[in-house]
Amino acid sequence: MARLSPLAAAAPSAEILPFPVEIKRRDVAPLRLLTFSTLYPNAAQPNHGIFVENRLRHLVASGGATSTVVAPVPWFPSRDARFGEWARCAAAPAEEMRHGLRVLHPRYAAPPRLGMYTGPWALLRAGRAALAQLLAEGARFDAIDAHYLYPDGVAAVWLAREAGLPVVITARGSDTSQLPRFALPRRLIGAALREADALIAVSAGLAAGLNALGAAPGKVTVLRNGVDLAAFTPPTDRTALRAELGFSGPVILSVGHLIERKAHHHAIGALVELPGVSLLIAGEGPERRALTALAERLGVAERVHMLGARPHGELKKLYGAADALVLASTREGWANVMLEAMACGTPVIAGPAWGSREAISAPEAGLVLDEVGASPIATALRQLLANPPACRATRAHAERFSWDETTRGQVELFAQVLAVRSAA
Repeated sequence: MARLSPLAAAAPSAEILPFPVEIKRRDVAPLRLLTFSTLYPNAAQPNHGIFVENRLRHLVASGGATSTVVAPVPWFPSRDARFGEWARCAAAPAEEMRHGLRVLHPRYAAPPRLGMYTGPWALLRAGRAALAQLLAEGARFDAIDAHYLYPDGVAAVWLAREAGLPVVITARGSDTSQLPRFALPRRLIGAALREADALIAVSAGLAAGLNALGAAPGKVTVLRNGVDLAAFTPPTDRTALRAELGFSGPVILSVGHLIERKAHHHAIGALVELPGVSLLIAGEGPERRALTALAERLGVAERVHMLGARPHGELKKLYGAADALVLASTREGWANVMLEAMACGTPVIAGPAWGSREAISAPEAGLVLDEVGASPIATALRQLLANPPACRATRAHAERFSWDETTRGQVELFAQVLAVRSAA
């Protein structure tokens, strides 16, 4: 393939978030980014990868960057609802505008069981076609902003090499802790870590994981996720909010896809030792039937409420109604739900995943477990429910994690990358 040449700017987005810190100076043009990731929402999957979209929206809102998003979606032939998540992939639009950002969703082949091995090449093909289209339309880019090491980051490095662009990859969790256990992904991840111009880790623990995979320490920058403090606020009256939702007594909340890695089954199991406590589970996925059966088998089904996937904007009400958020996963880079809950004044009980101890670093934030299981969660919940932190103290802890510092760090990092390229 002929080498693609980036030359002039993509149109800046028109609709952006209000942002308290103006980063762009009048004499410095905003960065022109091509954001590349399969972890990005679309009209049919509005919660998918929303943490990537949130960070990008705050970056663009600062005035420090513009971005066009290429978010490939697995190809599937049917929109029939019986096919679940695959059908939602088929329903995703080929292109859309989200919050003023142009988002392209080229299709790529992701055959079951084989997709983990063919993914990088399939994504390269999809990304290559999308970039060629954008360049033909007159869009130009300074750098590729890639999210998730594998297969996304690997494909982004190859695409950047063809296009003559620098690339920065953000690692996010299981791409560093789980996928490198497989031989081919580990080899390709290692090469991507060497070839990327810079790497971002969303927690210090995740940065250590990247170093263990062979990333040079000086190449890794820790830029943790933030929380929208205006969107997530404490309830005026938690008891009244709980009654509005139809609950009374203690309520705990678990948020995330219904997959084994999120470990909702531990939260369900904890109810056996917590009479009178209700559990709300917000999420959808292949484990729904198994989780429902577990609740029935343990005799707690009447206290387990499967809410399905909820719009991100509705989570504020759920956080506000809960006495605690339970995050039972042991493989997270930095789970945004922790900060969102704390911003609503709700403490968190989390497993020892990367980022948990960095976010939950004070008693008012919650508790971090040394090991995850039904009994440890129940013990921690009894402790928390017996002596809950003040709502205002939990909120104050969350206020330390606005997006400002993360956004500044991104602008500075991309500027450094471009300066090094220019000097080479």
